Amino acid sequence: MPSRPSPYVRPLDLCDDAAAGAVHRIGRAAYAVEAALIGFDGIPALGESLAAMRARPLRWLGAVTGTGAGSGAGAGAGAGAGAGEIAGFLAWEEGPEGVVSLDRLCVDPAWFRRGVASLLLEHALTEVFPDRPVEVTTGAANSPAVALYERLGFVRGADFSPVPGLRMASFTRAATGS
Repeated sequence: MPSRPSPYVRPLDLCDDAAAGAVHRIGRAAYAVEAALIGFDGIPALGESLAAMRARPLRWLGAVTGTGAGSGAGAGAGAGAGAGEIAGFLAWEEGPEGVVSLDRLCVDPAWFRRGVASLLLEHALTEVFPDRPVEVTTGAANSPAVALYERLGFVRGADFSPVPGLRMASFTRAATGS
């Protein structure tokens, strides 16, 4: 199998149909894997329509294969011509008092175990919101996600069960200061 180019991080615009379609497809595929890992198939994003996903008040970063951030006309596009393939994405919303709430961090299963989630999260923590507290939740049995958050300095809080049969782990990362 030929090797793929390493991804780079750039903002995603979900007004772009190709980007939105790729994000929706990758999210469903990634959440299907998480559902199997945690033994719970009721993850809301699994049933989310493309329109509902686009309507969420989130900001989006993508790990995109290609030539890099300065690649010309395609650099600001979605997954369209010349822009490369989206390998994964991170979405968040800005909460009260500057808290960043990570909403989703998804990697295309074809890109699992290649550092895509780490690339996205490290970029966001150092370049996009370096001096802000960050919170995130994941399935408590999602050991790859739990290990990633712990490795990047998140502190595990109390686990909780929003619905019967689902145990979630909560994590926070304090603002790093300037």
